Amino acid sequence: KAARRAFGVLWPLGLFFIGSRQKPVRENEVEVYKSPEEWKRELPPEAAKVIVDRGTEYAFSSDLYTEQRAGEYECRACGAALYISEDKFDSGTGWPSFTKAVSANAVKKTLQPIYLLGDLSCREVRCTRCGAHLGHVFGDGPAPTGKRHCINGVSLSFVPKQAETKAEL
Repeated sequence: KAARRAFGVLWPLGLFFIGSRQKPVRENEVEVYKSPEEWKRELPPEAAKVIVDRGTEYAFSSDLYTEQRAGEYECRACGAALYISEDKFDSGTGWPSFTKAVSANAVKKTLQPIYLLGDLSCREVRCTRCGAHLGHVFGDGPAPTGKRHCINGVSLSFVPKQAETKAEL
């Protein structure tokens, strides 16, 4: 009886969250705007499935999961700097994971209602510049942030750090 009463009270809230989860990015919300159709024409199908349709690539399927070189991870859609290799760690989940974004404004975290019954700290992560779906951030990461940005490799492009050379005297 109590479960039926709770369901009766909570189901409208659940519909609100599930419905709000799939709102498309609006032109006034991002610096680089393209319609979903435009993004799908420009991106490879596997990238569009994640970036535009908010899908998830298979665990351990991205070469970026095992990438060890120093460098920067950029948004595959718009080229914005998102993460750096110094903040990358092996979470064992099968997706590239980072303790934080390159800056506080690089990514936008939105409510991920599907996880409300589980990890209450879970948020969807999007590129602030273009609104591309990147992955999720969880509250079970290592120090110093305690966060785990679990990012789809297909949403990222890796730019290796250039070797520094000493000026000749």
